[in-house]
Amino acid sequence: MNRRGFLQGTGVAGAIGLAGCLERLGFEEQSAWRDPPLVEDRPDAVYFPASRETMGSYGTATDGEYAVALSYTFPHRFWTIAGDETNRVTVDTEDTMHLMCTVWDPETDTVLPVEMELEIRQDGASVDRPLAWPMLSQRMGFHYGDNVQLPDDGEYTARILVGPLEATPTGAFEGRFESASTLEIDFEYDRSDIHDLEFEETDYDDWGSQAALELMDHGSGDGGHAHEHDDHSHGDDGNHSDDDGHDGHDHDEENHDHGDHDDDVGHPPTSRGPTIDDLDGELLGSESSADATISAVRTNVDRLLENNGGESDAVADSDTGTSTYIAVFTRTPYNDVILPLMSLSMSVERDGTVVHEGSLRETLDHEFGHHYGVSVDDLERGDRLQVSVDSHPQLARHDGYETAFFEFDDVVFSV
Repeated sequence: MNRRGFLQGTGVAGAIGLAGCLERLGFEEQSAWRDPPLVEDRPDAVYFPASRETMGSYGTATDGEYAVALSYTFPHRFWTIAGDETNRVTVDTEDTMHLMCTVWDPETDTVLPVEMELEIRQDGASVDRPLAWPMLSQRMGFHYGDNVQLPDDGEYTARILVGPLEATPTGAFEGRFESASTLEIDFEYDRSDIHDLEFEETDYDDWGSQAALELMDHGSGDGGHAHEHDDHSHGDDGNHSDDDGHDGHDHDEENHDHGDHDDDVGHPPTSRGPTIDDLDGELLGSESSADATISAVRTNVDRLLENNGGESDAVADSDTGTSTYIAVFTRTPYNDVILPLMSLSMSVERDGTVVHEGSLRETLDHEFGHHYGVSVDDLERGDRLQVSVDSHPQLARHDGYETAFFEFDDVVFSV
């Protein structure tokens, strides 16, 4: 079904059942959308939401350094995070759609956590300045988005200010993403395009279970969901496909790209991080805290520097004599989506004595991807590494993530 079922002034459950009958009787939908049902008794963890919906694309743009994709779906609720404060944003009667941006490096197909500003213009004048919150959703993963209010159907331009990078770049990223760039995507807003998107409730028996919808891939078809929740299961085999062979993607095939589309850029990548087991180093372990998966990899600084082109001030200072680099990865369960905008610290204890203590640096590397890292002196067998989360992810959340990733316990890894 589509979101015409959510009629202003009508309860959600009633609207779902009455929408088709009302339309057949000649009633028109009113101006406002309605939030979909929200799972009751939600766990303090990632959970399976009550609904899923499709999305459409307005196209892409690139300046060679940054690439950005502009997508849209129904206006809907989300939760913003500011320090320890959480605020629920509900759908306003004037909201026309939920607009989303994905930013990535077109050379390496890596999603980028960047500073972001978004402005919608028409005929040279600004008509809306959505906040472009850094966000997590189970289908989109890490992205930027907000509900927007447009005055009417017509042609618009999204002016997107991206950059600089909100993490330290290393490797092939060293010296890149240091400044901001403005990209523009022209699009045509047609209210009927929003109406034609698909909406469906998920299986009621799954609501609130510790599971997640499948992370979408930017191909074709429609995805399922991931249920398994063991130490190494993230809901699929890494190819972003469902059991029926379709790519896990929520784009409505009847909604075509609007505006200029840069064919050389292609579709945006997912925000899934590199497979931990494939990284060049020793996996010290993976633990769960606040339902996030936290993994630590030990690698040789010289080897990492060689992979990074021979030098990197962000990885190590050649005068320190350090030879070990510790990379700590924070991911969502099931889908391995990166969790940026956190603060982490680490201590190393040896024979009851703390031999290292300090913060981890949020880093983006062309091979290790997004992580939090630090260079330390050589580790010895029996050393105990304790990782603490000093600030939880400062990311707005869609249904299924808004109760997770808050109350972190320290995690410990042994050498």
